Amino acid sequence: MTKNIQQNYTDAQFPQTAPDDEIDLRELFSVIWQGKWLIIAITAVFAIGAVVFAIMQPNTYKSEALLAPASEEQGGGLSALAGQFGGLASMAGINLGSGGGVDKTQMAIEVMKSRQFASQFIQKHNILPDLMAVEKWSLSDNSIIYDADLYEADTNKWVREVKAPFKPEPSMQEAYKEFTKVVSINSAKDTGMVTVSVEHFSPAIAQQWVTWLVEDINKVMKERDVAEANRSSEFLNKQIALTNVADIRSILYKLIEEQAKTIMFAEVRDEYVFKTIDPALVPEEKAGPKRALICVLGTMLGGMLAVMIVLIRHFVKKED
Repeated sequence: MTKNIQQNYTDAQFPQTAPDDEIDLRELFSVIWQGKWLIIAITAVFAIGAVVFAIMQPNTYKSEALLAPASEEQGGGLSALAGQFGGLASMAGINLGSGGGVDKTQMAIEVMKSRQFASQFIQKHNILPDLMAVEKWSLSDNSIIYDADLYEADTNKWVREVKAPFKPEPSMQEAYKEFTKVVSINSAKDTGMVTVSVEHFSPAIAQQWVTWLVEDINKVMKERDVAEANRSSEFLNKQIALTNVADIRSILYKLIEEQAKTIMFAEVRDEYVFKTIDPALVPEEKAGPKRALICVLGTMLGGMLAVMIVLIRHFVKKED
């Protein structure tokens, strides 16, 4: 009797879990089997929707160029002066190539990825409509078809409807976001080679943009170095006029000579930072979209959603 009382007291304090609360795999499979037609129907709807969506997506084409960092031919004389005259040169804002600072190739890559370069590139080549308003590309006549709700090609007018502070014509901030989606710049760590690629609805536009990108970055980096060399030369000439010490004047003249070499080197070479190893071509095969993958993922999503719906319906009814 005492044992029964203790057992009842223990059961009241620590009730055992009911078998109904445990997950029964056979029950799950049974529920799924009973709802198989609903699962098949939902999965079929998603599969058809994925196929239609994949077919409606326009083809995109990817063009790319392989670049090699240009050799620092003008760096020999500067490097030789680095240890001896580095302090004086730094006052003039001259980089003697002593190993510090950012590598010129890496700097050029970061410049290409910058907002300023992208904005100047878009405005210089007037590519904003081709960047923001293209609907599809016509293979028959190699023409671009623009989205009429965004841009009127006949009048060259933006007609998109947006809320403030945005305007019908996209800003450079909006354009930069889209620009970073289609333009890719990658550097191989093992070889140092740089790949510049553009993905667009039109294969001709993709190839043209890659060519322009390579030309523009070489030109921008060249202009930067020439402007810096000119400023440094002006500073050094002023210092020469202010000193009568022969040794210092000799050092300053050598530094001016190196700046003149930098300017001359920049003027005679178009491929200033990057040399083109494999130029961009007009792609013949599409890069996207991956229609088979879209269909598979859409079907899988529909199947999982259908199973979840069947199970949720069963357990909701069971609790009621």
